[in-house]
Amino acid sequence: MGLYKYIRNLWKKNKEVYSDYLVEWRREPSTLRIEKPTRIDRARELGYKAKQGIIVVRQRVIRGGHTRPQLHTKGGRRSKHNGMRLNLDKSYQIIAEERANKKFLNCEVLNSYFLAKDGKYYWYEVILADKSHPAIINDKDIGWISTPKQTGRAFRGLTSAGRRSRSLRRKTVNVVLSKR
Repeated sequence: MGLYKYIRNLWKKNKEVYSDYLVEWRREPSTLRIEKPTRIDRARELGYKAKQGIIVVRQRVIRGGHTRPQLHTKGGRRSKHNGMRLNLDKSYQIIAEERANKKFLNCEVLNSYFLAKDGKYYWYEVILADKSHPAIINDKDIGWISTPKQTGRAFRGLTSAGRRSRSLRRKTVNVVLSKR
């Protein structure tokens, strides 16, 4: 096995690997730029390169139901309907990508991956590319992200998580043929 496969197996099998990190991550701000990915194996699979113009952001998203904003909840309305919970079509990963993109306006979301969760939060790492950086424009693998057509990928559902929520990712279907 290669190095990245050992790292992947260690991360998947050992919950203690990231449980020590959770204590620190809870104290950090919800959007934090980090120097290098925590899960280097997963980041490399999704297009991360250790070069200028690519940044990694650890994004924290609170768990639980999403509530509708209360616009006019002054008197005369039934209190039962004021705290209406919604089941949004967005996953926590999409919300994390959008929030990271709002924080770093000059960057475009390349991809993201799951880090950890506890009773209150989900953590994702979002890979962002600076679309105006010369190193990104001249890169043959990720240069396509610099085109004007690629603005707002996270908000338009064009990342991997967004395509999954829109049912555009190909799913492998196992067909079982029964013998009669």
